[in-house]
Amino acid sequence: MPSGREARGEIMTVQQPPLTERFFWPESMAFVGATSDLTKLRGRLFAFTRTTGYTGKLYPISSREAEIGGYPCHARITDVKAPIDLAVVAVPAKYVPDAVEDCAAAGAKTVMIISSGFAEEGGAATELQARILDTARRTGIRIAGPNSEGFWNGVGNVCATFSPVIETLPHDDMPHAAPHRRIGIVSQSGGMGFAIFTRGRNLGLTFSHVVSTGNEADLSAADYMGAMVGDPDTQVIVMLCETIRDGAGFCRAAKAAAEAGKPVIVCKLGRSDAGARAAASHTAALTGTHSAYRAVFRKYGILEATDMDEAVAIAAAVATCPLPRGRRVGIVTASGGGGTAAADIFSDFGLSVPELSPALQARIETLVPPHASALNPVDTTAQGQSTGPVSAEICEMMEASGEVDMLVAIVSAAREKSVSLEPGRIKAILERGALPMLAWTYTLASKHAKHTAAQGGSVLSTDARHVGLGLSKLADYADHLRAPADDAGDPGPVLTRPPGARVLSEYEARRWLSGYGLGGAGDVLADTPDAAIAAAEGMGYPVVLKIQSPDILHKTEVGGVRVNLPDAAAVRAAFGNIVSNTAVHAPAARVDGVLVQKMAPRGVELVVGVVNDATFGPIVMLGAGGVSVELFGDVVHYPAPFGPARAEALLRGLKSAPLFDGFRGAAPIDLAPAAALISRISHAAAAGRDIIAEMEFNPVILHSDGSGISVADAVVIFRD
Repeated sequence: MPSGREARGEIMTVQQPPLTERFFWPESMAFVGATSDLTKLRGRLFAFTRTTGYTGKLYPISSREAEIGGYPCHARITDVKAPIDLAVVAVPAKYVPDAVEDCAAAGAKTVMIISSGFAEEGGAATELQARILDTARRTGIRIAGPNSEGFWNGVGNVCATFSPVIETLPHDDMPHAAPHRRIGIVSQSGGMGFAIFTRGRNLGLTFSHVVSTGNEADLSAADYMGAMVGDPDTQVIVMLCETIRDGAGFCRAAKAAAEAGKPVIVCKLGRSDAGARAAASHTAALTGTHSAYRAVFRKYGILEATDMDEAVAIAAAVATCPLPRGRRVGIVTASGGGGTAAADIFSDFGLSVPELSPALQARIETLVPPHASALNPVDTTAQGQSTGPVSAEICEMMEASGEVDMLVAIVSAAREKSVSLEPGRIKAILERGALPMLAWTYTLASKHAKHTAAQGGSVLSTDARHVGLGLSKLADYADHLRAPADDAGDPGPVLTRPPGARVLSEYEARRWLSGYGLGGAGDVLADTPDAAIAAAEGMGYPVVLKIQSPDILHKTEVGGVRVNLPDAAAVRAAFGNIVSNTAVHAPAARVDGVLVQKMAPRGVELVVGVVNDATFGPIVMLGAGGVSVELFGDVVHYPAPFGPARAEALLRGLKSAPLFDGFRGAAPIDLAPAAALISRISHAAAAGRDIIAEMEFNPVILHSDGSGISVADAVVIFRD
């Protein structure tokens, strides 16, 4: 965060360079606060770097020791008369700002601050972090952390972390299932980032980097993600985060990852919004912070995990498997119960287990006992496996048949000396690239079994749900890559906030958005019963009357709406009733008049809303049920702006989408007018991103009689 001095312009800032490969691949490293005392984190930090194969220059900085591990110490980093790519700072927090100044003076390109006691503690400690950022902006040095667990580069043997996981590396004898498909980890929790690493290695996955972002005073998670997108040694990216501090940077990195064909898996912590916040609109109540994240994930094809194990399961699938053509699973199992359980679980993830053709069943039946099943799941029975592994041969038959899109082998993997997996044949299936293949054991997995699977280029999971999740997310990613690029549509005019306005009533909102085709042609604002009757006579009965006030968002709650009024007498009575109700229930409200509208025909009701998310900007929400949207909870979200094609795809993504196709004998609905409207709303949201807090159009009524759509209400709320 900027300090008060910088805000007053007293500090000259320089253009900060982007994160370069010298961060992950430093040719020289200095350790400020180095010690030979291995009971201290900073002692282990320098020891790990010395003992894990780093071949660059090392400079321990200590005024108390002459040398550490054979490396001569310098009292200050400015005493090092050589280039320094990375300085690692591990001293008490109160000394860190001066240490960073010294690092900048010494010409260090990046500083990794391990020390804690900054903004994460609040209070005066926040000012310490502000001083560090002042130095970065004034000198151009980049800051990683503070409060970081550091990073590890597994390709270049660069260790700048105190994580105890490093001590396990010399004992890691797990084969690498996909050595050329390395995974990079970006984690806002250092401990959990390295936990993902160990869980992945337990399955045979290969990793390029693990980075702990710390407080992200300068460099953000998006910066590290972007660096990994450009890193030829990283093919898959896993991010664990609580929040994204640089939404625009994250979106740029996500877009670049999709274009590079590098899957990104995000485990977002803090998904539950802290209670249903008191919201001014249905849209706000149904568009919490995590909804905005999911909207962005959807746009860029990011694969979401809910915990570390899910992140590892998804990473295992995308790192070891080719992309599938579809979602049909072929299962080969030695346990009938295991096959049934897997089929049930896979269906929960939107996968299908189709019955195989009679011809393919006949071929499989030549390999299995008479009492086995060749339907799918193919149950070889334990007897069938006892005469020699047949799973791989059956998988090869299904691979060649074109009847399935992915394969799963289900085995018992408890024995240490044998398992019914043939690594050579599994590897050949994966290398041919036609079908992904994973394995599940319904027993615990022996070390031998896990090694055997990894030698075959695959992973052996002990959780069928993780297999189903991994294959489902793999199919999602394939769908995203094959989908046509979003057509953003045509932008509309510039929007300017009306002077002094906080909320626009329906009549005002329609006028303000008229340049986006949302003007409500034919509506009349009346200030007397006679004016309302004249308007009704002009547009034809039946009509609707609604109170108009920027202080009343939910008009029905104050008795401010009357519908289906058939004649002048009804209009006169309704006008008086609405005005009197408003005076009773909202006596302080400013009333602009009563809006007269033509009564819209019945149809399928939607709500279209916008919330301007603090991280990602305007997010459009579509929901089924109109004013009852919170009851049904059938909603989708997407970042603005987008074109009509995307809008129609979002409509088709609602659970209630069958209503558009003539459900139970009703006439089908042409979605083109609704898609065009939703696209225009998204462009209005983008045009007003600096001034709009929320917009809602509710209900939007879709008609099946060829009359298009009706927008029955609208409201605009501006940012404070």
